[in-house]
Amino acid sequence: MKLILLRHGESEWNLLNKFTGWTDIGLTKNGINEAQIAAEKLLQEKLIIKSINTSVLDRAIQTAEIVSNIIGFNKKTIYHKWRLNERHYGALQGLNKSETAKKYGEEKVHLWRRSYDILPPLLNENDERHPKFYKKFKNIKNELPLGESLKEVIERLEPFWNDYKLNTLSSNSGDHLIVAHSNSLRAIIKMLENLSKNEIVTVNIPTGVPLVYELSKDLEIKSKKYLLDEKALLKKQQSIINQGKCDDRFLKS
Repeated sequence: MKLILLRHGESEWNLLNKFTGWTDIGLTKNGINEAQIAAEKLLQEKLIIKSINTSVLDRAIQTAEIVSNIIGFNKKTIYHKWRLNERHYGALQGLNKSETAKKYGEEKVHLWRRSYDILPPLLNENDERHPKFYKKFKNIKNELPLGESLKEVIERLEPFWNDYKLNTLSSNSGDHLIVAHSNSLRAIIKMLENLSKNEIVTVNIPTGVPLVYELSKDLEIKSKKYLLDEKALLKKQQSIINQGKCDDRFLKS
C-alpha cells in the first residue's frame, strides 16, 4: 500500500510570492502543467489510486481534478476536507513575503513562516480577510482561525488523520492520494514520520511533486521518495527557502 502526498501546483500567489493561507487562489498555467506532470508520474509508477482527499481551497481542488482526469479517477468521489486547508497566515495573507522581510527583517519573517509554534500577526474580527466573510467556510462548525502556527495546523488536522488512518489506510488496499498544501502536508508528515518539532520545521515541500510512502499493514514506513530527480528537487526546495528573503527576484515589480 502506498500513500501519496501532493502539494497543489503553483498558484497565482505562489508566483507573486504572497502569503496565501485560506485565500482562494487558482493555479497558474505552470501550476496546471505541474498537476498534469504529477498525474503522469503516478501513471508511470503504476499507482492504482483508490481514494483522493483534498482541501476546500480552489488551488488544491483544481490540482486534484486535473490529476483525476488524467489517471481516470472519478472526480465525484473526491473527498473535500476543510481540515486539509493551508495554514491560516492571519494578517500576513495577501502580503508579499520579500517585501514583508524587507520591512520587518528576514529573521522575523522566517519565524512567522518556519517556526513551530509562533503565531503570525492575527486578523481582527472585522478584517475583510476573516474566514467568516467567505461563503465557502460557512459550514465549518469549529472556531474559525484568525491565524495559525504549524502546531495549531497539526492540532486541527489530528481528527482527520486519525479517521483517515482507521477508515482509509487500515481498511483499504491499494494506493491513496492526498492533495493539499505546504503546511497541511507538513502536519501529516510530522504525524506519519513522528518527527520532532525541530525536524519538521526544516521540511520544504515543492509544488506539484508527488511524495510516495510505501507503508506496511501496521502503517510503518517501508520506503519514501519524491517522484523527481534529486537535483531538480533541491532546486525547488531552495526556491521555497528564498521566498522569505529580501531578494529582488521576489519583490513586486
